Amino acid sequence: MDRSISARQLFEDLSERLGLRWLAGEDGGQRILSSDPGQRRRPSLAGYLNIIYPNRVQIVGQEELAYLDALESRQRWETIAKVIDQRPLALVVTRNQPVPSDLVQACRESSTPLWHAARPGHEVLAYMQYHLTRTLAPRTTLHGVFMEIHSIGVLITGEAGVGKSELALELITRGHRLIADDAPEFTQIAPDILDGTCPEMLQDLLEVRGLGLLNVREMFGDTAVKRNKYLRLIVHLVGLDPRSGDAAGLSRLFGDTGSREVLGVAIPQISLPVAPGRNLAVLVEAAVRSFLLKSKGIDPAKTFVDRQAHQLRRQRPW
Repeated sequence: MDRSISARQLFEDLSERLGLRWLAGEDGGQRILSSDPGQRRRPSLAGYLNIIYPNRVQIVGQEELAYLDALESRQRWETIAKVIDQRPLALVVTRNQPVPSDLVQACRESSTPLWHAARPGHEVLAYMQYHLTRTLAPRTTLHGVFMEIHSIGVLITGEAGVGKSELALELITRGHRLIADDAPEFTQIAPDILDGTCPEMLQDLLEVRGLGLLNVREMFGDTAVKRNKYLRLIVHLVGLDPRSGDAAGLSRLFGDTGSREVLGVAIPQISLPVAPGRNLAVLVEAAVRSFLLKSKGIDPAKTFVDRQAHQLRRQRPW
């Protein structure tokens, strides 16, 4: 689903942080910038004044104003007309510099939003680029409980009734932190990074069968919840048929590991069988610790296989 933001919404989001004032073109507040996946890599979402590859938000700093001042009157007006004809989301003049009257007139006549920023150009560019990238980034909602366990983001998934919320409650009592229950949202903020957050409606809440909704912040304190975290690992709970007797098909040596694709990013996944008598909280903590060790190149299963191969070579007859 495409995401979008209007010029007025962008102004309201950043006006306090950047000291923005609206100088002209308020009628253009409904201009929309969308996350159309088919659009070219150029133009950029925000950047300094560019006529060849026009940015969607054109930032006008000291150098850009000096460039306009150096042009002859006819060429200057043609340049301003080209900028306006490209229908940018907004023009931003930085560092409270005097705004040329012809630029104000052109924006007023074309309903192009023209803003004045108190901050210098590099700060305006950084905030604009970050905010627009986050707002328009691909986003999805997954079913599960998203937690911070041993400092990394872990999504606990499984069929309804398998015990995800009960497991999350046990992990919270063991000192880990809740981010989102039931419907965490994940945003792709970089090619290989997914940032998970909680919808505002579900903030601090955990639903446990038989107990209803619990406010984790009120029950366990502010340290029991966290605003966001990068998704690093998925722990999938699998209900076992008690008649099957054993975890058939699961690897006894390397564990049931794999990956799950989320927004085109492959996230490591570990499947844990759920059975009476198993301490899932301990198993999840162990799974996370094992994942951290493997990310450092320490793999006990591989070490065991290498030892076994070495022992077989020693026993081979000459």
